[in-house]
Amino acid sequence: MSLDYPRSAPVLGAQGCFINNRWEPAASGRAIPVVAPAEGVVFAEIAAGGAEDVARAVAAARAAFETGPWSRLTATERGRLLTRLGALILENFDELAALEARDCGKPMKTARADIEAAARYFEFYGGAADKVHGEQIPFLNGYYVTGEREPLGVTGHIIPWNYPAQMIGRTLGPALAMGNATVLKPAEDACLTPLRIAELAAEAGFPPGAINVIPGLGAEAGAALSEHPGIDFLAFTGSPQVGVMVQQAAACNHIGCVLELGGKSPQIVFDDADLDAAVPVIVAAIIQNAGQTCSAGARLLVQRSAWDRVIPRVAERFAALRAGLPETNPDLGPIISERQQRRVLSFLDQAAADGVPVIAQGARAADAPEGGFYVPPTVFGPVPRDNALACDEVFGPVLAAIPFEDEADAIQLANATDYGLVAGVWTTNTSRAVRVARKVRAGQVYINAYGAGGGIELPFGGVKKSGHGREKGFEALYEFSALKTIVIKHD
Repeated sequence: MSLDYPRSAPVLGAQGCFINNRWEPAASGRAIPVVAPAEGVVFAEIAAGGAEDVARAVAAARAAFETGPWSRLTATERGRLLTRLGALILENFDELAALEARDCGKPMKTARADIEAAARYFEFYGGAADKVHGEQIPFLNGYYVTGEREPLGVTGHIIPWNYPAQMIGRTLGPALAMGNATVLKPAEDACLTPLRIAELAAEAGFPPGAINVIPGLGAEAGAALSEHPGIDFLAFTGSPQVGVMVQQAAACNHIGCVLELGGKSPQIVFDDADLDAAVPVIVAAIIQNAGQTCSAGARLLVQRSAWDRVIPRVAERFAALRAGLPETNPDLGPIISERQQRRVLSFLDQAAADGVPVIAQGARAADAPEGGFYVPPTVFGPVPRDNALACDEVFGPVLAAIPFEDEADAIQLANATDYGLVAGVWTTNTSRAVRVARKVRAGQVYINAYGAGGGIELPFGGVKKSGHGREKGFEALYEFSALKTIVIKHD
């Protein structure tokens, strides 16, 4: 499939901000270049939205929530709109997949999977919109008490650049299903699919103001959105450092937030693991999206008695990996930007300076452009437990292999970072698998599998510096709603 940017797409030429179902020019009058990571060339531009644009979007959302047609829709009608948007995403599948691949540098197969997932989010929450039921609460004689779920109001959403198509469905789906009006700030490094999907939402019939999208820099549009007093709830996915600022802004306005802030997720391999099943999944979990995944399996913890059986098999696969152009469907694509590429390469340089052995390394594909932001997929080991590779989130195709002695040591090592997002446990001993899963501090634990974040239906979120709150699944509907207790005295 060609990855030529669809020149008729309205996101080219800095169309502006999407407010009230129409494009409005950004108040700044400035544009931000969009660079193709696989080639290192500018191929589009987006508007540089800022505080004034955010204010207009929040006002539009407030009107939609309080008095507009959106406020009068039933849950069933909201669900139909979400389902229709999912269908339109699939109808425009090829265009959206090409956009995602070019914008993010992903292999085409990965971009196509992401568009399918984006459609699935809207389908799932379309079906769930009228399934959130209240409850009758037993109380004193002469009283009738109910608990009802109601929308929060205007919700702000700040999403990252690694999965823009998926993230718009993941964050807006549950918020809209519950009846909130939304303002989305996508990442400036990759936001073309969210802008296009916003247009499709208008085509699907969403009333003006229900979905508003403000592109721009994080320090400008993102900060303005998180600080705006008209926002009733914030959802943020990104770095722990920015997450602190978002949470502080939410606290200043006395509103809640859900934060997903990354991870350093372990894959724990015991000496009785089925290596034929484990090794391919372990490798895929770190090279997925070139390692630019919050839930990437970045630490390979191997029982010392199995080290000499596991590591050569992992090394063989790593040595064969190639990073290349999206249209060639390589094992992995480039890093999103030159800045991020330098950051990931700095970890490789520091590991070399620290004397950490390289077990195996892949390469750039022969036809990959020199200007692209590629990083060779690399596995290091044994990595010292206090080394940066063992503790810090690299956000690239870099795997740290670390030996452990026994079950207790594995649990201690798995929990020995500031993060707690996902974990994988590989063993044929069912009792041990359950014991370890319950003692590992993570929001999701896979046994003899690894979902790298899991499916649309599975609640997803972390502990410690991985954040708080839950996205995906039915739990997300509760995050984007408030429980109201109604007490009726009837005699």
